[in-house]
Amino acid sequence: MAEAAPFPPQDDDGAVAAERSWQKWREGRRRALTAPTGNLALVETSWLPLGERPDVEAARAGQPAGVTVTTVERTEPVSGQAEYGLRRWDAHAPALQNFDGVDVFPYRQDWVLEADYAPVEGARKVPFEHIRDNGGTRELAVPGDITLVLDGAEYTLSAFDDDGTLLLVFGDPTNGDSTYGAGRFLFVHRADEAAGPQKVVLDFNRSFVPPCGFSDQYNCPMPPRQNRFHLPVEAGEKLPVFRDGYQAH
Repeated sequence: MAEAAPFPPQDDDGAVAAERSWQKWREGRRRALTAPTGNLALVETSWLPLGERPDVEAARAGQPAGVTVTTVERTEPVSGQAEYGLRRWDAHAPALQNFDGVDVFPYRQDWVLEADYAPVEGARKVPFEHIRDNGGTRELAVPGDITLVLDGAEYTLSAFDDDGTLLLVFGDPTNGDSTYGAGRFLFVHRADEAAGPQKVVLDFNRSFVPPCGFSDQYNCPMPPRQNRFHLPVEAGEKLPVFRDGYQAH
């Protein structure tokens, strides 16, 4: 397998356009994070007993201005049953009020990499440890393998299906130092939905801090062993920045 290389090749004009596109992505990220139901606004997640469905209308009654109540569903890892909950979002949450931005590495074209993607037949589940499950794992659907050689090491990466888009949860030596300790996320865009092998682009400049980095009410998946790089990925988001010493956790 060939060494992963920057993709696509860029002349000076192309490089400028790529960096402008990245800056727009950053602006979009900030808008999403600071929205009334963005990551920073989540102040409570409450789970109901197994099988019990939430009464959303009752939960919404009497809430103060700026508070939104939504439902959430997950699979309980031991029983495999559906587990339902309520989430409360506050447009005036302390995290929102103190948020200054997200620190990032400078844009680097050499961290836009082409990789091979091979779909797998049938439903394949891969266990992912989650940050608030005390070492327990939850199985997530991984529809194919992403392979590349990076700095002489060959990787077969597992990206799970996140509402129709591949989401790569990865770790590297920067975690806990300059980047979020539990790893980062990256959406992987497939060229098409063909059944056979195809190319994908891993633009690590668009790797981002997971939702649990902005609110302790999320339970994010952590990188499995095969998704941990041996070299520092010095591209993408680093850490949220808050004013006056505020901590999101």
